[in-house]
Amino acid sequence: MEADEDVPTLSAETFAALQEFYAEQSKRQEILVKLEVDKKLTENILFDENWQLSQFWYDEKTVHSLVKVIDKVLDDRGKVALISCPTLFVPLKRQIGDRGTVTLLEYDRRFEVHGPDYIFYDYNNPKEVPPDVHHSYDLVVADPPFLSEECITKTLETIKLLSKDKIILCTGTIMKDIVKELLDLKLCEFQPKHRNNLANEFSCYANFDLDSVLS
Repeated sequence: MEADEDVPTLSAETFAALQEFYAEQSKRQEILVKLEVDKKLTENILFDENWQLSQFWYDEKTVHSLVKVIDKVLDDRGKVALISCPTLFVPLKRQIGDRGTVTLLEYDRRFEVHGPDYIFYDYNNPKEVPPDVHHSYDLVVADPPFLSEECITKTLETIKLLSKDKIILCTGTIMKDIVKELLDLKLCEFQPKHRNNLANEFSCYANFDLDSVLS
């Protein structure tokens, strides 16, 4: 009887949270296995926005415009890194096909369903990316999840670590000074929009003439 008393017990709330965690983990694995079996890892898997992670998906026009730019500036066998902008992943892969490779760096582990094209990324640890991808991407596209100096600064560290050429950054217009200071990116006329209209004005920045590519 005394031995039983020494066994720790979970509160109902903790037990429910643990059940939810394992259920989500099991569901992700089930989706991944099914997609691998059906050879459908390139299908558009778009989860609901998680506002706690500050997720706001681009609208269709923005996705189309950014994919168009990337497709035009990317050379054959080029490599693209998408940092915290998962809405672009599948449309871009469909557009460029086997002409290049696309890697998604994202905190939300639901996107692990994209298999080897997914890298877990936490902006709080900006340099914790695999060494073999350092300075290996011809184009890096990033959309930092939070409009804070800390988030943008750390994301820019990762961009510098991954990039070897072109950069596109989508973030709040209020960040233009720090973007200019840390990466010397130019403000574009093109403005990204979201499916759910946001109160903050968003802008696009690049180290090449993005607007000319779009025209």
